[in-house]
Amino acid sequence: MATQTVATTPFDDQKPGTSGLRKKTTVFMQPGYLENYVQSIFEAIGGVSDKTLVVGGDGRFFNREAIQTILKMAAANGAAKCVVGRDGLLSTPAASAVIRELKTDGGLILSASHNPGGENGDFGLKYNVPAGGPAPEAITDAIFARSKEIAEYRISDAEDISIQMIGTAKIDDMDIDIIDPVAIYQSLMESLFDFNAIHDLFVSGFRMRFDAMHAVTGPYATAILEGAIGAPAGTVINAQPLPDFGGGHPDPNPVHAKMLMDEMMGADGPDFGAASDGDGDRNMIVGRGFYVTPSDSLAVLAANAELVPGYREGLNGVARSMPTSRAADRVAEKLGINAYETPTGWKYFGNLLDGNLITLCGEESAGTGSNHVREKDGLWAVLLWLNILAVLRGSVADIVKAHWRKFGRDYYTRHDYEDLETAVASGLIDDLRGRLSALPGQSFGGLTVSAAEDFSYADPVDGSVSKHQGIKIAFEEDARVVLRLSGTGTSGATLRVYLERYERDPANHGIDTQQALAQVIAAADEIAGIRSKTGRSAPNVMT
Repeated sequence: MATQTVATTPFDDQKPGTSGLRKKTTVFMQPGYLENYVQSIFEAIGGVSDKTLVVGGDGRFFNREAIQTILKMAAANGAAKCVVGRDGLLSTPAASAVIRELKTDGGLILSASHNPGGENGDFGLKYNVPAGGPAPEAITDAIFARSKEIAEYRISDAEDISIQMIGTAKIDDMDIDIIDPVAIYQSLMESLFDFNAIHDLFVSGFRMRFDAMHAVTGPYATAILEGAIGAPAGTVINAQPLPDFGGGHPDPNPVHAKMLMDEMMGADGPDFGAASDGDGDRNMIVGRGFYVTPSDSLAVLAANAELVPGYREGLNGVARSMPTSRAADRVAEKLGINAYETPTGWKYFGNLLDGNLITLCGEESAGTGSNHVREKDGLWAVLLWLNILAVLRGSVADIVKAHWRKFGRDYYTRHDYEDLETAVASGLIDDLRGRLSALPGQSFGGLTVSAAEDFSYADPVDGSVSKHQGIKIAFEEDARVVLRLSGTGTSGATLRVYLERYERDPANHGIDTQQALAQVIAAADEIAGIRSKTGRSAPNVMT
């Protein structure tokens, strides 16, 4: 077959971040758009000649077509081999596991994470490095710079290949291995967890519901939970990955996983509920009548990880993103290990993991992970919870409440103001940033500001400095507000407001979260002028 060199023009004004480049699906489907971005990736990493790449995604609309294009471009650019998940499927954590297990030169992951799919939904693509994690800023900067200069891309004129069956294929001189997307990941999970103990938990009558949300974790959860562990058939629901996620929004939170929440909040609901997102890297944990915040989940997992075979030797350290509650810090202090506060973005955890400074890490946005891969991992978090439940044999509510009695409770919520005009959202943050130095000592909503900063992070591994990572305001009453703009959407801007207050007294652990945080919510609005500047009387989503 012949290699075509196609003339093209610079195309993009958006810098890819930790999550790669995300746009509306129809944007990626424009002639030359995907090709320009893929060529920019290849050239920014020094070319792919004689290299081996992993390729796969979450199965959303345009996933298979995009993979065919990527394979033809890899062949035209001289790659030696591509490893592809059957049907084009690889969850993001599984892709990281495959990259690490096969020691490839990185991989291209096709996903827009928890964003909606379908032809009118979102699409995304990112490059992961040979360590298995998201590309660091130096590489994403280089991709962005190249995308603004690109004049041509290279692609084979070969026919599409079948990726529906495990086996081998070729495009020109490039070999292609089509692999079981689950096998390597399942083997890794079996090395970390006591599947026999979890099996015995189910034999005892324990009931669980896992909502795969018609996203990529369906095959993984079915194979591991119902297959290897032996949970009853029907434990996994919405297990078939669909291009539009069944018309749903594959974000594992109480709003978008309402069907699961309704079942779990019933008097006869299952003992344990969980959900994962579009590409399998996020998780939601629920007990019967009891929702576990991602911040509490990270803390509980850190406090009990030594009960599980893969973490029996203890933790090197724990890390959380800056907006995540300080609950994990309190666990680290009692364990005598370091706790790190990073900007939002998994690449920061990746550096700490590569530097062997931490073992567990997590974000308030339902992402939890460990040193087993270099991505957050939804199903792994579910299995860790199950293994802990199999040892302790208490309910989810019992385990979390016992944790609060030991460590205190960090009341925590996140308020999202979605689809704001970008100028309005940016103006609110810029105005607040300009007033930070005047805030300490002032009182708002009955709380007194003790410190206010525009969060900056110095990476202890590579020495890089990341500035303007969010506004952090602390109060003398052991409360905290964080405000930042989200970069995970494809239209408008989302203002995220994170609200937190610590309560040590167990007698006060049973208050409704929004009620417990009423003063903090009022203080945040008074300080930032959220309602007056956005025109919104309430957030779109509260989690």
